[in-house]
Amino acid sequence: MALDYCTSPLYTNFQRGQSSIPFHYNKISFNADDALNLNKNRTNLRDKSGHAILSLVVSPMSRRSFFTSKKFKASNKARGTIRADATIGTAEPDPLSRRFSQFTDAFWRFLRPHTIRGTVLGSIALVSRALIENSHLINWWLLPKALCGLTALICGNGYIVGINQIYDIGIDKVNKPFLPIAAGDLSVTEAWFLVLLFAAVGVAIVGLNFGPFISALYCLGLFLGTIYSVPPFRLKRFPVAAFLIIATVRGFLLNFGVYYATRAALGLKFQWSPSVVFITMFVTLFAMVIAITKDLPDVEGDRKFQIATLATTLGVRNIAFLGSGLLLANYVGAILAAVYMPQTFRGSLMALGHAILVLFLGFQTWILDHSLYTKEAIAKYYRFIWNLFYAEYLMFPFL
Repeated sequence: MALDYCTSPLYTNFQRGQSSIPFHYNKISFNADDALNLNKNRTNLRDKSGHAILSLVVSPMSRRSFFTSKKFKASNKARGTIRADATIGTAEPDPLSRRFSQFTDAFWRFLRPHTIRGTVLGSIALVSRALIENSHLINWWLLPKALCGLTALICGNGYIVGINQIYDIGIDKVNKPFLPIAAGDLSVTEAWFLVLLFAAVGVAIVGLNFGPFISALYCLGLFLGTIYSVPPFRLKRFPVAAFLIIATVRGFLLNFGVYYATRAALGLKFQWSPSVVFITMFVTLFAMVIAITKDLPDVEGDRKFQIATLATTLGVRNIAFLGSGLLLANYVGAILAAVYMPQTFRGSLMALGHAILVLFLGFQTWILDHSLYTKEAIAKYYRFIWNLFYAEYLMFPFL
């Protein structure tokens, strides 16, 4: 028989942080804490009579990595023994491949995937818009240059989120223990190597392909990301400075820089278009909301380390409503732009799309308020804010 691990109670209980809740299989009960000892390659679970009921073969990696793996299959063996083979390991794991798997997992978490998605979607949306406006100039030979630009943006993103993790190890052990440095899956030396590599590769790519002006903008973004996290500046300690930096980098610099570089690659002088003005203003305000709400899940650690944020100062509920209110204003502005500028936008699509997102926003805010702001509900709300961010970039080329 087969057991889908991702839908089993053991998986769901562990994801909720309740690893002590027993998992029942074939009338045999055991705890998640008893089921795994990830310091060993093999764990045999026995019932009260001493008979083996579950044999796990896993690679020594973090619990989060194991429990977020897609599936493992279990099949019956003699005397009721279940043999479970994790998709992340084998009975005789090769040490080199195991280390490589562990490093790639830590590397991906180090990049903070939700920020990478925002960067990639934003750059693709702006490039697409520039090409739609100048379709007669499309040249597929420019694709390698576009991919170089995307690589540079990912490197810049990796540098900024990486250096923040290096200087936030203590806080992350409380707020984000799954991050690779805090979890012990990536050493500080390895992290420094990666962030310096990201910076060097990003600056080299931009300098060789996009000229001095875009290079200056790129270095400005790296500088702002540095003073945000690194002492003695560490401007993240000051709420207003923190969200202004995030709004500038993720809002203005990304949108303006990508659009400028795309027009330059097409042989055009820079010229603002109404649609690009709209998305730059919209995303800059949206990035301020992200900057404000990002501290909601981190209140516990921020208070412990005496970091003043709007969430610790004004309270979680007030900041959640402030964030939702600013987004509502953003969406109302987008709907009004669709109504009063029909010559610039596809009015019906733009108005309807943003109206639907307003409904989703209101519903998610209502859920958060009625959940009494539990840590799980706050984390879900913050992820939803990012999903709205992605949705805007997905719509933009078609507006």
